[in-house]
This record gives sequence, C-alpha cells and structure tokens, in this order.
Amino acid sequence: MSTTPLLRLHPRDNVLVTTTALALGQPIAELGLRARAQVPAGHKIAACHIAAGAPVKKCDTVIGVALRDLAPGEHVHSHNLKMADCHRDPAFGADLRPVQYLPEDARARFQGFVRADGRVGTRNFIGILASVNCSATVIRHIAAHFTPERLAAFPRVDGVAAFAQTSGCGMSSPGAHFDLLRRTLAGYARHPNLAGVLIVGLGCERNQVDALIQAQGLRTGQALRTLVMQEIGGTRATIEAGIRAVEEMLPEANAARRSSVSASHLCIGLECGGSDGFSGISANPALGAAMDILVRHGGTAILSETPEIHGVEFMLTRRAISPAVGQKLLDRLAWWQRYTAGQNVQFNGQVTHGNQAGGLANIVEKSLGSAMKSGTTPLRAVYEYAEPITESGLVFMDSPGYDPVACTGQIASGANLICFTTGRGSMFGSKPAPTIKLASNTPMYRRLQEDMDINCGLIIDGACSVPEMGQRIFEQILHHASGAPTKSEQLGLGDHEFVPWHLGVVG
Repeated sequence: MSTTPLLRLHPRDNVLVTTTALALGQPIAELGLRARAQVPAGHKIAACHIAAGAPVKKCDTVIGVALRDLAPGEHVHSHNLKMADCHRDPAFGADLRPVQYLPEDARARFQGFVRADGRVGTRNFIGILASVNCSATVIRHIAAHFTPERLAAFPRVDGVAAFAQTSGCGMSSPGAHFDLLRRTLAGYARHPNLAGVLIVGLGCERNQVDALIQAQGLRTGQALRTLVMQEIGGTRATIEAGIRAVEEMLPEANAARRSSVSASHLCIGLECGGSDGFSGISANPALGAAMDILVRHGGTAILSETPEIHGVEFMLTRRAISPAVGQKLLDRLAWWQRYTAGQNVQFNGQVTHGNQAGGLANIVEKSLGSAMKSGTTPLRAVYEYAEPITESGLVFMDSPGYDPVACTGQIASGANLICFTTGRGSMFGSKPAPTIKLASNTPMYRRLQEDMDINCGLIIDGACSVPEMGQRIFEQILHHASGAPTKSEQLGLGDHEFVPWHLGVVG
C-alpha cells in the first residue's frame, strides 16, 4: 500500500492538508482507507467523521462548520464547508511575551543610505509625484527621459520613478479619501529611499500642491521641488522644466554613499497575495520567524490587509501591549464590517479564484495563514492607512487586501522594503522600496524562478525547518537592503504599482 504525505497541523485538528495531489481511490495509510475524491495539493481532507454543523478545525482554529456529514478521507472545501462567525475572546495581552532585544553592538548590519534626518534608505531614487491624475502623463514623460544611458553618469542613483495616480480632484475635500491621498503622497515625498522629489500639479485641482505641502508639513528646497502646469505654460513646458529640475537634483543624489548601519533601521512591509494551502504552513510562518529575528535586532515589521485577519484577530489582540492597542485593531475591523456590509467581498467570506484553487475555502482560513507573517512578538501599535509609523517592533497598518494598495500604504508609512509571500505566484514589484517574493511551494518556485526570490517550499519538502528558513529570509533581507537587486527589480517592476487607496470596496 502506498503512503500519502499528509500534514496534521495541530493534534486537535479534524482535517489534514495534502502535500501532493490525491487520486480518487488512492490508499491513505494514515487513515487506513482510500481517498473519496480527487484532491489537489494544498487542500484538506477529513481526518475523521465530522457531523453536519460540527466545527472544522485547522491549526486548532475553527475555519467553518460542515454543511453535511463528512466521512474520513473526504475532500473538505467550500462546497461542504460554511464560514461561521465565532466569538473569540480578544483577551488583550494574554499572550504577551517580552522581547529579548539584542544589544546595539550585537545587532546585524546592512549597507544603507543615511539621510540628513537620520532615517535610512535601502535605495536611492529620485521620485516624481502627481498631485492629480491630470499631471500623470507629464510625470511619466519626465521620468522616461532619464534612460539608463542618461543615468550612466550617476551610478549611485537607482533611477527616476514616476508615481502617477488616478485621483486628486472630483472628490470631497476635506474628506476621508482626500486626507488619505494626501497622507500617501506626503509619505512618499519624505521617504528615505528618495534622495529627491518633484511634485507636479495641474493648477485647478482640489489637491492643490501648495496646500498639500503646507497641510503635510513638507518643506520645499533643493531636494523637494514643485511645478504647476497651468503656471509653467502647459504640457511641453512642464516636461522640459521637470527634466531640468531632476537634472539639478541628480548630482546631490549621486553624492549619497552607502554605509554600515544597524538592522534596527529596517522597516519591512509584510504582504501576501495569490495564497494557497501551503502559504500558512511554509512562507507565512517562515516570514513570521524572520520578523521575530528582525524585532530582536530593533527593526520594525508592518502587518496590514485588515480583511485578511478577519476571524483570527485574537492572534494579534492577545499580543497587544495594551487594551487600547487591541481595541484600536477591533475598531478597524468594526469599520470594515460596516464598510463592506452587503458586498460579496473577502471580508464577508468570499476569497479569490486563485485562493480557492489553492485550497483556501474562506477568509478565515486565509486569515489564519496571513496573520502568521506577524511572528510572535508584541503588537505595539495600530495605524491608519499611510500614517507615519513611529513605533519600532511589530505594528499594524489598516489597509485593504488588494496588494498594490496595501503595499503603497506600507511604503507611505515608512517601509523601506517589502516581503511578499505567494503560493500561486504573484508578479508584483514596487518602488522606491523593493519587493522580495517568497514562494510557498517548490513546484511554483521552479516554474516561476525568474520572479521568486526565496523558496519556502523547502519546508513542505522536509529539507528545512521554519526557524531555519526564517534565518535565511532575515539574511536575504540584509542582502537586498544593502543593494542587491531583487527579482522584481531585475525585471523592471514597480513603475505602475503605486495605487493609493480609493475609498471604494476593494478589500
């Protein structure tokens, strides 16, 4: 009789996860029976009889209830599993454990760009921001002028990046969306990965450039300049003026030098997209292990995607440093409950086609894996989207689960690098903070090696433990933070992934 690799993730679970696809009738030695259906890799089968209405548990967490009686060896997925809201005691601080911080002289180091205000960048771009969609084409033309050939004389400048966006007018001002957009633009304008910034407006938009500068406490000067198209003389004149402005900033940007700095200056945005049934077993917990290491070295980890902690928020509230921090997280979830009422979106249970195909039946099961990216250290603060992060350690930033929107907010909040886990294979990249992509399974990693940086599937293969992979991830973070290009950078990704959150249902 052949044996089939199956994973029981917790002794109290009543489902097993398949590490390889099962054929109908295939012997399952662990259960002493045969598979009752074809089951793709990463999906679940019943480990015992589960009565209709009984809870289904994975990682000792209820992910739903059985819609009918389920026999041992039966495929358990969205066709026979119903999401059920369960009250879970937030137990603020119940799992709080002190962090054993390393002394400063024992902390890891990387080669970063130290800015005048003491913040540290991992890249050295010049950025061009559009205050409104009406100036989006102009800023793209300005950036396109600076080809690799024209930048060859400035080898320490990583590029000139245009951050075009689709809003800035036709909106209520003041208003939540308006304030959110301004926070996002200001977060990029002051980002340590940008040595110089040019903001271009049209002139008649709601989001006036001068008012943006004043409201967000920005200071114009050699490294932060502005242009208004209606004042400069139109499209062609603004493009020419913008090119001159960037040319004047390039020598100073190129004068920046990398130097050895503590890993405490790293601020990592945590993201997952195109998840599968292995994400919560390999890539996400391994990234969590890496973040535990980072926090001990004094760094900061930003967990986001609020809809993707729905149902497992207790995993974070029980590590909150105070009831106020835990309650702020619950308040954001309550806002999402109102915001998505009546909508067929993730927060209300419906995950994407790719998530379903990868073995995730509903949002609670996806959230179970997603929250593991946070590791085990205390939750120190909860922030609004694109709000500047001032705490170190593990923090939470409210955002949708839509990857470009979430990462844009994390970068605006101060992330100088993104770690992105994926099971299906996301082709994401970002500027000015680079993205490291972590594959949850070896077959996908091999198929998409040109896009994937780290193969966490080695955990599923039995070739590496979660703590060992966490250490590998941490070391690779230091490597890329010091300037080594990620796969997404090698492919030139990141020019179109600046997507500030439009307050519409995008969770």
